[in-house]
Amino acid sequence: MDTKLIYLDHAATTPVHPKVLEAMLPYFSEKFGNPSSIYSIARETRAGLDHARDTVAEILGAKANEIIFTSGGSESDNLAIKGVALSQRKRGNHIITSPIEHHAVSHTCEYLQKHFGFEITHVSVDKHGVVDLDALATAIRPTTTLITIMMANNEVGTIEPIEEIAKMIKGKGIFFHTDAVQATGSLDINVDRLGVDMLSMSAHKFYGPKGVGALYVRRGTSILPQQQGGGQERHRRAGTENTAGIVGMATALKMSYDEMESRNEHARKLRDKLIAGITKIDRTILTGHPTNRLPNNASFCFEFVEGESILLNLDMLGIAASSGSACTSASLEPSHVLRAMGIPVEIAHGSLRLTTGMDNDEEQIDRVITALPGIIAKLRAMSPLASSAS
Repeated sequence: MDTKLIYLDHAATTPVHPKVLEAMLPYFSEKFGNPSSIYSIARETRAGLDHARDTVAEILGAKANEIIFTSGGSESDNLAIKGVALSQRKRGNHIITSPIEHHAVSHTCEYLQKHFGFEITHVSVDKHGVVDLDALATAIRPTTTLITIMMANNEVGTIEPIEEIAKMIKGKGIFFHTDAVQATGSLDINVDRLGVDMLSMSAHKFYGPKGVGALYVRRGTSILPQQQGGGQERHRRAGTENTAGIVGMATALKMSYDEMESRNEHARKLRDKLIAGITKIDRTILTGHPTNRLPNNASFCFEFVEGESILLNLDMLGIAASSGSACTSASLEPSHVLRAMGIPVEIAHGSLRLTTGMDNDEEQIDRVITALPGIIAKLRAMSPLASSAS
């Protein structure tokens, strides 16, 4: 048996691209200075930081001073949501979001609700995970100060109508944030086209390093800093910048957009092959929007099996994947995303997410398609639910 790893969990993280690592290395050694200092070695570091900021801003269609570097997507989401909500408390305390957000968004909203008395409205989504625009329009109140809706879902890949939401709330005095962590590298994130006031990204989702991200904040957006200390990032995010990581992120971002068309074409071809092959398995459901989804995301639910059991069996064959379920061996709770989409609990437990990347090829996809039916059949043969339904 070929034991070479087949990695199909690129939505969770990606390997650092060799060219990204190459760009980072000098900032661990000869260009190690603190970018806030004034001597020559620090000026070299500052030049690398400034160039990275310019690169990120250019891809976003933003100004360099609208980019805040952070430790990743979670910090970016926290800074955007808490920063705007707390700065606007005297004007209103109502936030609108969706029930399918990443926990970096949903738990931040819950925190504001529990500790600061904010009111949170979760607008419904349809069976594909698309936000209901009519429900969102109805949810807006005079006290609404912030809307936060993800650009694309991390579990099922559905792309949300961000531009339509932005047009809907234009002129209402409501700030609009989108978590674009899963979308960056695959979709156009030009902030003027999207119409957003804030946008979060994380480098490790597009072949950059872990532990670094960015938050775009449109000029004029009121935001209360959440981390106190020095005056870095124009006093919006204290702490010595992770210059090597930031340079790596900018390099990875530029590469991903320079190569987006070819990367997406490759990912889409493998994704569609996975979907065509796996949906032939009896009692299998494709989750997420059938067409308007991320180019590398193929997500499914299998009746009468547990998602984690599928993962363990795939792992024994050298295939790394993910379950769309948030459950662990000690919990029977299925994914909040699948539940919000109306998928019955007993079916949501059997979820599987396969996300392709640059290094995958058709031979690997064929191996997965060949292996999976046997795994599902074996697990169903052990399931009392399958026996009673047959």
